Amino acid sequence: MELTMQDIEQQIIEDPLSYEDAKEQFVAKTNELGLKHAFTFDEAWEAGQLVRKKAEFREGISRFHNMLESSEISMSQEELHEQNKVTHDFADGCYIRRIFNPAGLLLVTKIHKRTHPFFLMSGKMSVFTEDGVVHLEGPHHGITQAGTKRVIYTHTDCVFVTVHVTDSTDLSEIEEEVIAKDFDDPEISLEGVKNLIKEIQ
Repeated sequence: MELTMQDIEQQIIEDPLSYEDAKEQFVAKTNELGLKHAFTFDEAWEAGQLVRKKAEFREGISRFHNMLESSEISMSQEELHEQNKVTHDFADGCYIRRIFNPAGLLLVTKIHKRTHPFFLMSGKMSVFTEDGVVHLEGPHHGITQAGTKRVIYTHTDCVFVTVHVTDSTDLSEIEEEVIAKDFDDPEISLEGVKNLIKEIQ
């Protein structure tokens, strides 16, 4: 049976042991099975805490998105696209997406399958992340990690650019490549494991 990042997250959330209980269980199972680890218990504990934090954030942001979509202030997809003008450019193996967001907008992003760069060309926005609220002011650039979904509030008009690696120039194909329908997407699981390893190294 293949274990996904979601399986690991679910186990950690459903069965949160205290540090002491988890260490006791870790040591007992290690001895019982005669295992040798390439990591210490504290490294495993830290990884588990990161997974729990990420999973709790994903659950919370999904609940918020559902609540926002069913509220009176929610815009239709047509209104959203009308107010947030998008332009598309292509270069060798790259799709460049430029979006204008008007001031005073609260929006929830889609779920990104792949890690990619972003550029806030102009404007000021606040972004709600796993680590709290981050205030950005253009010009600014950063990296969006795979498996992320964010809540954004625009304090001023903003111009935001993302760059995605793809050989396609078909927008619907590109969306399939770079956007996940939900957090159970297998590409997110693979990227999540890679990113988790980077974070704890």
